[in-house]
Amino acid sequence: MTNRKEALLWSIALPGLGQFLNGKLIKGIVFVFLEFLINAQSNLNEVIISSFQVDIEKAIVQVDYQWLMFYPCLYFFAMWDAWKDAGGGKGKYSFLPFVFAAYSVTVGCIYSSGFRPFGLLFGPVWLTILCVIPGVICGLLIKNLLLKM
Repeated sequence: MTNRKEALLWSIALPGLGQFLNGKLIKGIVFVFLEFLINAQSNLNEVIISSFQVDIEKAIVQVDYQWLMFYPCLYFFAMWDAWKDAGGGKGKYSFLPFVFAAYSVTVGCIYSSGFRPFGLLFGPVWLTILCVIPGVICGLLIKNLLLKM
């Protein structure tokens, strides 16, 4: 059995790699294929480059939001799947931080072209990354509330 943290971290690097480590080759191939498809169709690599060069307006123009909106669910599901297959996620409701991160990142993607917290435009890369934090926190809070019921 693969170390669950190792599988999770490789899945964060590229969806599908954690599945390969876990010996789930078909799932790994599917996730890598979907990653490349969504990445290419949404122009994600160009958007990442523009975002790291702090050219947020260019990143917003480059991105295809119709494709990018698939990415958060694929990304967080691939992480969850790799982690669970490696022995994690045995606790009740342990999937909730992953699910709520996917939800909040999707919402961040939707608003990334115009939402300006503190007057700053973060764009489709930085705002979605920031949205992981409240998503995970909400997932953990709801998980803990449900466990107390």
